[in-house]
Amino acid sequence: MSVRAMRLPDDDHPISITPNPNRIVVRVGGRVLADTRNALSLKEASYPPVQYVPRADVDMALLQRTDHSTYCPFKGDCSYFSIPSGGDRAVNAVWSYEAPYDAVAAIKGHLAFYPDRVEITEEPIG
Repeated sequence: MSVRAMRLPDDDHPISITPNPNRIVVRVGGRVLADTRNALSLKEASYPPVQYVPRADVDMALLQRTDHSTYCPFKGDCSYFSIPSGGDRAVNAVWSYEAPYDAVAAIKGHLAFYPDRVEITEEPIG
């Protein structure tokens, strides 16, 4: 059995997690999957920011857990969900770090969506 390496964010690979002050709405085929004012914006190294939506603000009945999984040395084991109403394009379109490493513990209980597989809108509040 191999041991998975865990890495901490650092100057070469920074990770920041901040509350997103905007409303995030996620849709597939016009149907709302998630609507939140409590998203977390995770910025990792040079990647575009990813919006993590609290599970409480996601219609989990519209998602189906899959057997697909990946591993990130900075965040831990990642589980995936598909969106059946989205067809083949929405297979494994949603992910979650259900037991993230301490450095990114804030994303526990949150889901993220691939922006090329769903429609994500960000609206200023107020």
